[in-house]
Amino acid sequence: MAGFGWKLHGDGKSLAPGEVVKPDERLTWGRTAGLGAQHVVSMIGACFVAPILMGLDPNLAVMASGVATVFFLLATGGRIPSYLGSSLSFVGVAAVIQTQGGDAATLTGALLVVGVALFLCGAAVRALGARVIHAVLPPVVTGSVVMLIGFNLAPVTAGTYWPQDQWIALLTMLFTGFALVVLRGFWSRIAIFLGLAFGYVVSWLFDRVFGRIHSADGSGKLTDHWRLDLSGVAKADWIGLPTVHAPSFSLSAVLVALPVVVALIAENAGHVKAVGEMTGDPLDDRLGGAIMADGAATVLSTSVGGPATTTYAENIGVMAATRIYSTAAYWCAAGFAILFGLCPKFGAVVAAIPGGVLGGITVILYGMIGLLGAQIWVRARVDLSNPLHLVPVAAGLIVGIGNVSLDFTDNFQLSGIALGTLVVLIGYHALRFLAPAHLTRAAPLDAGTSTYDEEPHDEDRPPSAH
Repeated sequence: MAGFGWKLHGDGKSLAPGEVVKPDERLTWGRTAGLGAQHVVSMIGACFVAPILMGLDPNLAVMASGVATVFFLLATGGRIPSYLGSSLSFVGVAAVIQTQGGDAATLTGALLVVGVALFLCGAAVRALGARVIHAVLPPVVTGSVVMLIGFNLAPVTAGTYWPQDQWIALLTMLFTGFALVVLRGFWSRIAIFLGLAFGYVVSWLFDRVFGRIHSADGSGKLTDHWRLDLSGVAKADWIGLPTVHAPSFSLSAVLVALPVVVALIAENAGHVKAVGEMTGDPLDDRLGGAIMADGAATVLSTSVGGPATTTYAENIGVMAATRIYSTAAYWCAAGFAILFGLCPKFGAVVAAIPGGVLGGITVILYGMIGLLGAQIWVRARVDLSNPLHLVPVAAGLIVGIGNVSLDFTDNFQLSGIALGTLVVLIGYHALRFLAPAHLTRAAPLDAGTSTYDEEPHDEDRPPSAH
């Protein structure tokens, strides 16, 4: 079967300077298992933060990530070494759905529909070619959508997590920033995880030194409570199946979630390109299949109550640092994740993370998600002095970040992320159709696939690029 039968690289123990382990190669199984464990550590921070922020079971999320990774490796024939973890792009969606009165089942139902939409988009890319991504979703649009998804989350941090313990939040934010900037190599790759661990320990110390805190708890009620409540850990079993539930479907929730498809396509395209460049194996022909596999894995996860999945940049960073691209290591990582999911005590430890700690982490994390949109603009040299770009982006960002709403009936409205995405997407294409020729010159192509990075001719460059 494709993706199996790895060849032993050299003696399986060491790499000469400049050597790489290709996807169809492996080191000794002991070393490969160790690499798999490293991949789990690098992804686990974001993978269990995402379900906590969305009100889903972290044990199920971690287990689903392992199953989704296995599915992805099989679907892509072992050519794309990637880990599929819980997507953080839907945290803002979850917050909106909760304010609309939706529960976890409503959320996972909306995410399941997004998975189907992503699968269909992947099928279109596979049939029409990777350039269709640039035609429908140019960098000015994808950057805007990613940015508004991240910045729309700011009220969640400011109103829900930070007030639970402002000083723990501040210390956690400072330490996480230190870890991201100052630490080197592998440790910088797991800076979010280290920030969570730091906040966990400091919360325990504050409880011992200062006693209970009087603040809002997770439900928003002002109470006297311990920052770190480990009572659930003692009661949890060591071995057991995670809690599953069936999804339910709401049109309003689906409309809130669907715009994230744009971000997921951009994310997948960027990650496939990065892997292709690192491995020396152009993967343009596999981009549609990779997007389809991610969509199908999301349907698989959300059908039992898990979060949506996506390829993880954290694990791509580990490959870049180690120069080991063996898919065998990802099979090991998936196995470890499934085992973690079978340990309720692990889930109880994760669920006990204090709200203040999440406040400190999300201040940085949500901002980083938003700034990834700006990174897309910079890499593609998007010219925001061009009114064709500036107008839909300006309007869409304010609508999305400010959570502007448009009421159609008493029971149906568009707001926030959904409305902001539509303003940018429809606004850009409509204005492009109507704009004079000098505003519609072809911009440098998106970084979606590895063969689309040709340097533009001088006359096609935006003024700022000269």
